Amino acid sequence: MKIKYTLLKEDKDTHARLGKIETNYGTVDTPMFMPVGTRGSVKGLSPEQVKECHSGVILANTYHLWLRPGEDIVAHCGGLHKFMNYNGPILTDCGGYQVFSLVKNKKDITEEGVKFKSHIDGKELLLTPEKSIEIQNKLDSDIAMSFDECPPASASYEYLKNSVERTLRWAERSKKAHKNPNQSLFGIIQGGPIEELRKLSATETVKMDFDGYSIGGVANDGESKEDMYKAIDYSIPYIPENKARYLMGVGEPLDILEGVERGIDMFDCVLPTRIARHGQAFTRDGKIHISNAKYKEDLSPVEEGCDCYCCKNYSRAYIRHLITVGESFGGSLLSIHNIRFLIRLTEEIREAIKEDRFLDYKREFLNRYEKKK
Repeated sequence: MKIKYTLLKEDKDTHARLGKIETNYGTVDTPMFMPVGTRGSVKGLSPEQVKECHSGVILANTYHLWLRPGEDIVAHCGGLHKFMNYNGPILTDCGGYQVFSLVKNKKDITEEGVKFKSHIDGKELLLTPEKSIEIQNKLDSDIAMSFDECPPASASYEYLKNSVERTLRWAERSKKAHKNPNQSLFGIIQGGPIEELRKLSATETVKMDFDGYSIGGVANDGESKEDMYKAIDYSIPYIPENKARYLMGVGEPLDILEGVERGIDMFDCVLPTRIARHGQAFTRDGKIHISNAKYKEDLSPVEEGCDCYCCKNYSRAYIRHLITVGESFGGSLLSIHNIRFLIRLTEEIREAIKEDRFLDYKREFLNRYEKKK
């Protein structure tokens, strides 16, 4: 079946929503944070370890899986769920964000698609809406994304307008190319921080009646927090209440809270595993750098009261040792903690919405998280 989103409750003081998404691999609650498994693996963790973090949906990357091992191999192995042994819902992105980061000349972005060189061997490739959807159909994820252009934060109004119009045409082609009856397809709303363009993108994308809607172009380099929040505010009013709303590439605790307050249901980001590999961990009192000398003899867990495998079994002193000597197990342990931290954050957010105290929860969380040490 395709996914089904159900709105259960709205917070009395904000646009925060409590909901659920039914999939072929079970029902997941929203708001939720989705760990990222770019190449078919959440970096450094087994699928069982990801599940132990209470994960629901996880992400995989169309571009990377297209290049290696190839969508036909994944299909031959029974689809992405069987290939990576993840017994839960999977969302695949369209590959656009990665492709556009490789484009050297704007002339390589045409109505047909995007020409670029592989980051692996330099081979010239062309990714079109039809090809992106074909790959995702064969990967057999639960949720596929329409092909879009992800312009830089510094793009001019004229460029953004042309980009939005092209993305709308690509969205139509994506929907027409989509052939997997058990896979949902989300449309992507673009337009930068420009209200007029976000409205255009949102209203026209919604007319195509996708299974859910994503707000894209909000995690680009150089974009301010203010512009990110504007993009959400300018898009949300036009997305139907009975469809899931997904903010792409966002995983900072503050941004999750701000997104939920504005009506976002789904978040994803590589941040928790990326900062873990550099010895950083989320805690209620803000991020800590575990490699700091002050943790050399610290026998406490990364975060007191955390229920993750890392915090229940290992000390800051031991993890610091692993990080400083370059043992990958240290990054894996911190990745477990960081993923669980963000998932636990969304669990607590859901309870707060249920009890009509979201703003109180947000205020209490941020007062501690952002407290100056």
